[in-house]
Amino acid sequence: MADILPFHRDPEPEPLWREVLGRSLRAAREEQNSRLVDIAERAGISPQYLSEIERGRKEPSSEMIAAVTGALGVGLADLLAGIAGEVRRGRTGGSVPLRRPAGPLLMAA
Repeated sequence: MADILPFHRDPEPEPLWREVLGRSLRAAREEQNSRLVDIAERAGISPQYLSEIERGRKEPSSEMIAAVTGALGVGLADLLAGIAGEVRRGRTGGSVPLRRPAGPLLMAA
């Protein structure tokens, strides 16, 4: 009889940055009872684009993140600390699927 190896489960993959960022921005907006259209207007972007950011569909530039956090009145350091905590806890926010990195990280020399 062949040796049977015990089932080995890979560790859970890391969530995508854009998904965690989007959930954090949406949570901050909803905590303030702010409407998406109002925050988008203050940030100088379209409501559709803000919605895509919140749903993790778009990966915004640093300028865009600064505009949205400014419109929310949220400090960038606080936002990043919240995101880091969420990633450390391994929270996925329910319906957002976790994904594995596409391949090894490449470091520039």
